[in-house]
Amino acid sequence: MNINQELKNNLQEGFSRVFGENRETSCYFAPGRVNLIGEHTDYNGGKVFPCALTLGTYAVMSKTTSGQIRMYSENFPETGIKVADWGDLEYKEEDNWANYPKSVIYKLKQEGYRIESGMDLYFWGNLPNQSGLSSSASIEVLTCYIMVETFKLKITKEKMSILCQEAENEYMGVNCGIMDQFAICMGQQNKGIFLDTNTLKFEYVPIELGEYQLIIAQTNKKRTLGESAYNQRRLECNLALNDLQQKRKLEYLCDLSKEELEQNKQFICNPISYQRALHVVSENERTNQAVEFLKEGKLEEFGKLLNESHCSLRDLYEVTGKELDTLVEAAWKQEGVLGARMTGAGFGGCTINLVKKSKVEDFIKNVDAEYTKGCGLKADFYVVEIGNGPQKIFV
Repeated sequence: MNINQELKNNLQEGFSRVFGENRETSCYFAPGRVNLIGEHTDYNGGKVFPCALTLGTYAVMSKTTSGQIRMYSENFPETGIKVADWGDLEYKEEDNWANYPKSVIYKLKQEGYRIESGMDLYFWGNLPNQSGLSSSASIEVLTCYIMVETFKLKITKEKMSILCQEAENEYMGVNCGIMDQFAICMGQQNKGIFLDTNTLKFEYVPIELGEYQLIIAQTNKKRTLGESAYNQRRLECNLALNDLQQKRKLEYLCDLSKEELEQNKQFICNPISYQRALHVVSENERTNQAVEFLKEGKLEEFGKLLNESHCSLRDLYEVTGKELDTLVEAAWKQEGVLGARMTGAGFGGCTINLVKKSKVEDFIKNVDAEYTKGCGLKADFYVVEIGNGPQKIFV
């Protein structure tokens, strides 16, 4: 990965300012990710289609002879240097963001991997917080990759993704699926990852957008409903699955086709649970279709599926909200837009937009104006590329 000299200097100067000069250092990067399509299918045994981004998290690392890990984030300077001892890696609320890297080191030690020295870690990222672009998974994977590289641990990238997911589940108490960590670990430039979240079988699919560009739009809405609503949707899906399992052998909702769900809908007691199941099953089918359309170079058809995905998330799964809907509906009105939808858990965060390159400037100006008028907030826009997974970028 090539980074410009200014960024390289800023990272090195930042480390020296916090931890002292004349140190032997290495610099690493792990991307964020965006899910192109396949939303809320990952915990229902379905398919997802994420890709790694060229936005992400950087870390400058220097080994020390102490038994401590000292961590500093330029994104949270007010929290200062966080210190963890090798013998005491327990979760501490006051450690704030630093619990994410700690969770991975704790998991590695729990699994019996030898980590033999202390280190100083300086983090900086260009992923917007609470955007749905997986800044937490990015710092987890980055930390794991640094440990693997530094201490020559024999861990594949696929195994790294599982360890990082387990760290977030068990240590952080966040009941996430595998998609975020897997997409970040396994990312390849200009390729999406068509992943079966049940079996972890995956396929790299070339993404050739030609005269079109991916643009991420950030609502800048503070999430207040995210976690509780997410847990509620999972519960509603499980209720639908439990009802169906009384009548037929079934492991996941996504084992059903849309037609099969329709034939069995009378067995789902709660109409809301049926609604959630209908989104999940139809979104799974859209994801399969989307991959085929991209393989065939049918970008317009792919864009229509993005639009359909958003409508389903709005009407059936009910996780969009005014801000996301306003951004997406403004995007749909713009010339040169093939498709737009919310991405991530919902209730804030980001939209993903497929926009003609010659119309990008107008798109950003017009959508931002309409969003500010409708919601009283200013959106942020990121023109993004599809990048590689974690890597060492300079010594």
